[in-house]
Amino acid sequence: MWRSSKVLRFLLPLIVAVGVLFFTSPKAFIFSNLASDSIETYMKSRLPNGSSELHSNQDSNYPKQPVREKQVHENGTRIRRSQKSYSNLEKLEVGLGQARAAIREAQHGNQTEDPFYVPNGPMYWNPKAFHRSYLEMEKRLKIYVYEEGEPPVFHYGPCKHTYAIEGFFIQTMEISRFRTSNPEEAHIFFLPFSVTMLTQVIYVPESHEWGLMKNTASDYVNVVAQKYPYWNRTLGADHFMLACHDWGPEISFAIPYLHQNAIRALCNANTSERFDASRDVSIPEILLPTGKIDGMLGGPSPSKRPILVFYAGGVHGPIRPILLEHWENKDPDVQIYKYLPKNLSYYGMVRKSRYCICPSGYEVASPRMVEGLYMGCVPVLIKDDYVIPFSDVLNWKTFSVIIPVKDIPNLKKILLSIPERQYIKMQRRGIQMRKHFVVNSPPKRYDVFHMILHSIWLRRLNVRLRHVHPED
Repeated sequence: MWRSSKVLRFLLPLIVAVGVLFFTSPKAFIFSNLASDSIETYMKSRLPNGSSELHSNQDSNYPKQPVREKQVHENGTRIRRSQKSYSNLEKLEVGLGQARAAIREAQHGNQTEDPFYVPNGPMYWNPKAFHRSYLEMEKRLKIYVYEEGEPPVFHYGPCKHTYAIEGFFIQTMEISRFRTSNPEEAHIFFLPFSVTMLTQVIYVPESHEWGLMKNTASDYVNVVAQKYPYWNRTLGADHFMLACHDWGPEISFAIPYLHQNAIRALCNANTSERFDASRDVSIPEILLPTGKIDGMLGGPSPSKRPILVFYAGGVHGPIRPILLEHWENKDPDVQIYKYLPKNLSYYGMVRKSRYCICPSGYEVASPRMVEGLYMGCVPVLIKDDYVIPFSDVLNWKTFSVIIPVKDIPNLKKILLSIPERQYIKMQRRGIQMRKHFVVNSPPKRYDVFHMILHSIWLRRLNVRLRHVHPED
């Protein structure tokens, strides 16, 4: 176990006080579901004096190209003109500025050609901007994975059952083409600890003592902060963690700059628990019983789904008891179960149903949403304070039904009021969007691994970092 450094704790306030680094994070994020001109608004927030001009090869306050010392020949004598040198961080920001400009320009330009896949349709808030952003990510993004730490808590995680996405992402990052061995060229730094493994290896069951887990995570950050300059350089603003376990947010609170500045990719994306959608990333919870998606994809057509709506699951949290109180054993069209009868298959019921209810439990995340997309059952989201995964890119209202908790008594009426033609559209759109939630090994373009990375990429674009030179 590492020990926290008193020196580091002393230095961090000084770093802030002397202004070694300024960073800004605009409130608007790139693909907002609040306004169609969000990208333009986002970009204008970075232009001096409200200017609407931004060239693709330049970002405000940064040079078009890295400035090098000029060599001038005069009377046969070479004279060096001293010019300001730019840090690697500033050079990285130039490239990110170019990416921001390209995304903005893509809104009103022609659709970029892509032989693999071209996003299109109302399922995307802005398909052209998303496509350009994704291609910019593929072209530019470099991630440095800290090598410190040993499995099973670090560089490892569960790849089966409820928290499978956590282990899948951590282990895939180890061999990803986005990983760089040179931290000087990295846009983002990954802290590869698994909260799920902390709960299995460090936590003492039934002890209700979180101190050891929090100390382990905090000590890890202290180690990399002392060994490398990058955490202190930005106070964590270009770092990220990923956790699907429900305790992920609480573990992050043990490290102030982690939950205040860094990007937290969480399944438990609950705004009432300090999830910040402009900085944090919501990731989907995906239940993989065998660690693979074999047998989980696909289902019958709408005409072969005789059940209106289905749900089966434990009664925990504030929403599920209300659901069962109103609908358990009340209506043959509304198949709601606390315990699924042994003669019924859970996945079989999903495939027979038009709509599948995805209510929050103790926490907001649930694998039912992705299971519905996998099997062609339109998800019905009943959640409070939940930021839906990839909702800065995807318009969930076009392929799911979102119902407030107060409308649970009207569940059947709401679903029956949806015209048949509209239901078929939603079901087909959900099947189209399935590609963004599929777990592939190795990953494939636009799948869940790349969509998580893209969400992280957007948050990195949404913050601009720069050094303040001593002479400034």
